[in-house]
Amino acid sequence: MRIEARIVRWEKPMEFEMIFDGVYRIGGRLATENLARGSKVYGEALVDHEGAEYRMWTPYRSKLSAAIMNGMHTMKIKRGCNVLYIGAATGTTASHVSDIIGKEGKLYGIELSERNIREFIGVCESRPNMLPILADADLPESYLGDVARCDVIYQDVSARNQGEILLKNSAALKKGGYAYFVIKSQSIDISKAPDEVYRAELDAVGSGFEVVERVGLEPYDSMHLFAVLKKRGGGIG
Repeated sequence: MRIEARIVRWEKPMEFEMIFDGVYRIGGRLATENLARGSKVYGEALVDHEGAEYRMWTPYRSKLSAAIMNGMHTMKIKRGCNVLYIGAATGTTASHVSDIIGKEGKLYGIELSERNIREFIGVCESRPNMLPILADADLPESYLGDVARCDVIYQDVSARNQGEILLKNSAALKKGGYAYFVIKSQSIDISKAPDEVYRAELDAVGSGFEVVERVGLEPYDSMHLFAVLKKRGGGIG
């Protein structure tokens, strides 16, 4: 859904800094430069700074934003990247990834819900680097033939077999590529402590990935772990 927006002019350049390629901090809050200038995705504030427009990126609406706010160091999503985004939902975080990778990159957004995909398609209409795909992430053979080799997988799905889904989709990932893996403990097993679930899921993907970082998401989100993984050797470069 495209939302027209009032733009706030930011007049304090000393409070503006780039912390990763395409990710900025404005007055202590995260932001990305708006690829679809003049429009919002989910009601976020727009800020004008030195002729460019930035979308404020709230950690309460985006687990990637929350991970960055909580000190994540490894940011491989950058300009020109191809990203397989599993669980695109209505496009909140995906739209910020779209801003970061820019026109040179490509985001393939996989979403199972027909209701969500309709809203996601609306977001993609003003973002030529985003391709919406209605599909079951548990059946990647149905869409991987239409996906270019990717630098990054971003996975945020509510399923019991989250690790298995990531391993299945890792066929799309370049040799040495990275995965940003959101583990939702309550979707997997509510009878177990979250830390136990996190360990089990990371063990489950250990054959294909090594763990680079583990980042908790509190206070922005609870009972979720944000893991940064690197694909092990082998596969197509």
